Amino acid sequence: MFTKLYERLYVKVLVSIITGYKKTTVYIEILNKSGILNSYEEEFDTKYVSIEMYEYIMSYTKETPYFYISILDSSPSQGAIGTCSKHKVGYFEDLSASEYKCYKDRWTYYTAKTDVYAIEKVYEKIGVDFIFSPFVLLANFFKDKIDTHLAMFILIQEGSLALSVFNKSELLYANYLDMEIEIASDELLIDDNDIAQIEKEMQESIDLDDIASLDDLDEIDDNFGDIADLDSIDELDDFDEAKDIEEELAENEDMQDYSTRNTESINEDYKRFSLIQSAVNIFYKDEKFESEFIENVYIGDGVGVSGDLKKYLEEEMFLNVYVRHVDLASELCAITKMDLA
Repeated sequence: MFTKLYERLYVKVLVSIITGYKKTTVYIEILNKSGILNSYEEEFDTKYVSIEMYEYIMSYTKETPYFYISILDSSPSQGAIGTCSKHKVGYFEDLSASEYKCYKDRWTYYTAKTDVYAIEKVYEKIGVDFIFSPFVLLANFFKDKIDTHLAMFILIQEGSLALSVFNKSELLYANYLDMEIEIASDELLIDDNDIAQIEKEMQESIDLDDIASLDDLDEIDDNFGDIADLDSIDELDDFDEAKDIEEELAENEDMQDYSTRNTESINEDYKRFSLIQSAVNIFYKDEKFESEFIENVYIGDGVGVSGDLKKYLEEEMFLNVYVRHVDLASELCAITKMDLA
């Protein structure tokens, strides 16, 4: 009774943190019982808690005891497995050194205990209430497609990709791809001559007129238990079934002029393509996975990739590619609200 009374006296502040290898995005929503009062977003050129970031977050949380801090997990040693059975999990991955949870009695997502500890240490000054798996965010964002389609689903973050294959809500395969770790060879990069050739081919093949407008590791088990249990998340509203067509139009509207593309940007897309191609090969060849032929791929674009990645996937892997822009910080905040409800 008293808790409900206090909640009416104070606003609720939700802090969502998205980290990359170059920057950190902090998104803040201020809510009362009627809904969202205000929202704010700021980017910081660091992957750690700087003084500026700390002061920014504290300026919103200091006025209320009801604030919650959520982080999208970007740990390299994470993933997802298509079962919740403790007897079957070990067949796919040794999780003895990981924290893991079952998602809606369908599949398991996990993170190394040392990575959970590292996150808690980095953010110990501000505290961490929830650590959400990118596979959970991906599953909620593409729920309308995952429940009814056989397809590959990819969430693109700065410096990483969360890749999964679902067959009507059954997880067949998942792989978290860290671009810094996985791309260790110059063989996957392209030089200036290659880029010039790619740009020439793109310009010749595209008619622009056709483009539409823890203090201790031993304590991790207890602490992780307080981190978001997403089994209770309610279902999100379905996307319009005509979304595929809208997505294709949006992709064309957002495509950049290829003549202005730089070496770094093209190499980023090529890295992503190479990682996706390698992951798909594992899915097809590894007997552990019930491989199905993939025709469609849905991409949740959280960084603003160009048409290069789509072109690589369509021309080299013969995939039908659909891209949706995803505001990672906003989606993370939405998941937090569902978990708190």
